Amino acid sequence: MESASPKGPSAAAREVENLILQVALRDRAAFKSLYDRTSAKLFGVCLRVLTDTAEAEDALQEIFVKVWDRADRYQANGLSPMTWLITVARNHAIDRLRARKSAAGGGMDEAVDIADGAPGPEALAIASSDRGRIVECMGQLEPDKADAVRRAYLEGEKYDELAARYSVPLNTIRTWLRRSLIKLRECLSA
Repeated sequence: MESASPKGPSAAAREVENLILQVALRDRAAFKSLYDRTSAKLFGVCLRVLTDTAEAEDALQEIFVKVWDRADRYQANGLSPMTWLITVARNHAIDRLRARKSAAGGGMDEAVDIADGAPGPEALAIASSDRGRIVECMGQLEPDKADAVRRAYLEGEKYDELAARYSVPLNTIRTWLRRSLIKLRECLSA
């Protein structure tokens, strides 16, 4: 997994970052290498959100088109380059999931719940920590709050859906998620 030591990013993280920078220069060999190194992980992100293999495969191809088109927007800022890639993948998969739900019925009122496109604490946690550490930290949350985090950030469930599921006000769900993400960030940085 990509992790930074006190001395800086790992060799694997530097390699992925260099590949992204080469893709920004339209280097097709670098793009193929980037795909080979990261597609399995990004497919996992898509599959987790979409829960349909064929749709996750389609989403993955669309994500790599976005990476090709937007690689010049990547900024080396000390964070894992996987954070950027996972954020692109996760946001794209959630957009597909919401489009699927909208096709089944919905309206403009649901646009209020669309997530911000910037990497959030959950994307940073996923990209910079190994699975065991995340599972351990999620285990420290109360079960209903951990479930709400999973449903919101991995399954793309909207805040109003979560509020109905847990029979609590919408602002309570927002507070649960915000506080849970803060606890996860503190646990993962400890």
